[in-house]
Amino acid sequence: MASEDVEPRLLPLDINAVTTTDFGTFVTDILARDVRSSDASTINQGVLRQCINLASSFLVTDTTTNPERGISTWFAGLSRLIDLVVVLHKRDELELETISAASRACSECWTAAGNWRGLDECKNRVRDIGGKLKKIMDANGRTYRGERVYAP
Repeated sequence: MASEDVEPRLLPLDINAVTTTDFGTFVTDILARDVRSSDASTINQGVLRQCINLASSFLVTDTTTNPERGISTWFAGLSRLIDLVVVLHKRDELELETISAASRACSECWTAAGNWRGLDECKNRVRDIGGKLKKIMDANGRTYRGERVYAP
């Protein structure tokens, strides 16, 4: 029998073999690796944005692969990222693209949390994170230093 004739075994699936994800650990590892490979006094906003862009994916994977702790691990990662956004703002180094990515991530996480059962707590946490972003935006809540920020 040729190898192309063999169908992959689909069931039964050993769900215990699925590795859990941890957004908090992922964020810490990626950002620490980036700091070690560059100037430790700067935050690479390209890397920061890439991590931010993964927030909604990790919301789904953290909560499905680790139902007991997934919300906590996901929120730890997102909180760390948004705290760095606030630090960049205070240093007067925050790029428009970065705050827009953070706003988009909040919107995507809100939508994901609203579409998956049992993730109502995540919506509350997104609301808290959004509050941090709102505090650093212009008074109109739609711009940052006069430039339009992503809004759903």
